Order: sequence, then C-alpha cells, then structure tokens
Amino acid sequence: MAKQSIFGSISTLMKANINAMLDQAEDPQKMLDQLVRDYTNNIADAEAAIAETIGNLRLLERDHQEDLQSASDWGNKALAASRKADEFRAAGDPVDADKFDNLAKVALQRQIAAENSAKAAAPQIASQTEVVNKLKDGLSGMKQKLEQLKAKSAELVARQKTAEAQTKVVDAVKSIDVLDPTSELGRFEEKVRRQEAIAQGKTELAASSLDAQFESLDDLGELTEVEARLAALKSGGAPKPAIEG
Repeated sequence: MAKQSIFGSISTLMKANINAMLDQAEDPQKMLDQLVRDYTNNIADAEAAIAETIGNLRLLERDHQEDLQSASDWGNKALAASRKADEFRAAGDPVDADKFDNLAKVALQRQIAAENSAKAAAPQIASQTEVVNKLKDGLSGMKQKLEQLKAKSAELVARQKTAEAQTKVVDAVKSIDVLDPTSELGRFEEKVRRQEAIAQGKTELAASSLDAQFESLDDLGELTEVEARLAALKSGGAPKPAIEG
C-alpha cells in the first residue's frame, strides 16, 4: 500500500495542469523549480520503497534456496539411513535395522517439511519478482518523466523571459513613438513649439516697435524742414522748395 501511495502521488503530480499552475503563480520559475524538486523527492521515496521490496524478495529467495538445499540434504540422510538399515537387516540385526529405518523416516519427514516450505514460497517469490520488475520499469519511466519535466521547465522559463523582453521592447518603443502626441517626445515637441511661437511673437513685437521709431524719425524730419522755411521767411528770404523742377 505504501508503494502504491508513492506512485499515486507521483501520478497525480505528473497529471497536474502545469499551465493552470503557471497562470496562478506569482513567479513561474520558482514554481517550476519547486515542481522539479517535489518530483525528484518523490522519485527518491520510490527508490527507497523499491529497494526495500527487492531486499524482501532476496530474503525470500535465500530462504527458498535454503529449503531446497535442506530438502536435498534430508533426502540424502534418509537414503543413507535406509541403506544402513538394510545392511543390518541383511546381517540378521533387526533391532539396529529398525533403528536406522526410524532415522530414515525422521529424515524423510524433515525432507517433506522443507519441500513444502519451498513450494509455499515459490508463488510468493514469483509474485514479488513480477512486482519488482514492474516497479523497476515504473522507476525508469519516472526518471524519464523527470528529464522531460526539467526540459519543459527550462523551455517555459526561456519562453517567459523572451516574452518579458519582448514586452519591455514594445513598451520602450511605444514610449518614444514620434507620431504619438501623448508620448514623452510628443510632449517635448509641443513645448518646443510653444517656445518657438513665443520667440516669434517677441520678434514681431520688436519689429513693430522699430517701425514706430523710424516713423517718428520721419515726422521729426518734416518738422525740421518747416522750421527752416519759417526762419527763411523771417529773414526776408524766399523759402526754397524741397523739390526743384
């Protein structure tokens, strides 16, 4: 039952929806690493259980071999005692003959007991051998699954890192999109345009002020000409026209 529970937990672990677990995990890589560790620990538990099962099988096999050897030894002893009884009987010594026949019977009883013990152990040994072979195959399959899990884990982690890198690149590109008026670059461009407009306004204002100054100079020139002609009139001279034909 202990061995079945070990394989049961491992089977449940391997049938788990890894994708769903990844979706719920805050850090998928840590979750995958923990999954590999759990599966590795389960394999270690399975190896210990299988080793114990194999050890019990070897004890059964050793006891079975000892029973077979004991049966053979008691058979040889029974045969030797029977022959000795025949010798005494042939020599006319029925007392010693009966004595050795009785010893032969005891040896035969021991032989039968050893044979029965060996026969009883044979099915159990066959059954345990089949179990051990299946456990070994299962363990081999588990180790293959572990390698697949490690490879899949490495693949998923690599894919996650690639996806994160792609997301960062896309976000970075979006943040400097020259056509996006809401981007940092767009906002800076708008600021520059405002500054340019202010500078243009100041330039136009300065030009307007300069024109006014020149206009005042023209007015001053006209006043000076008027004063000159008035002075000429007062001195008795005729004023000179500004333009002679």
